[in-house]
Amino acid sequence: MLENPKVNIKIKLAALWASATFCYLYGDYFELYTPDKVNSLITGVNGLDSPTKLLIASIVLAIPALMVGASIVLKPKLNRFLNIIFGTVFTLIMLFIAVNSMTEWYSFYVFLGFLESMITGLIVWYAWKWQKKK
Repeated sequence: MLENPKVNIKIKLAALWASATFCYLYGDYFELYTPDKVNSLITGVNGLDSPTKLLIASIVLAIPALMVGASIVLKPKLNRFLNIIFGTVFTLIMLFIAVNSMTEWYSFYVFLGFLESMITGLIVWYAWKWQKKK
């Protein structure tokens, strides 16, 4: 029988945020291979066509990456709160994107969107169920 030690909730949350971040990065990378994506980047005709939009996208995508470390170092009360809030927000964002990306070329994006939603849903679940000190 293999030993299965209990994993600290902070480690679980950090690992889930890291997994979600990897999925976000892969989805954005694979999107470069869809028809006309590179042309739209070259011509500047795409969704991130201004410095302000790029900044907003950077801030939004920095949150999951920062939550990896924050889940380890923050005190439990703030940690739990931020994981529930950001986990919920990113679950809803990714479900919205997945549902609105259902085309043949974006099936990978839909798959990753639902996977990301499951991961961030688990983050909310674990944070919600975080045991109180006895």
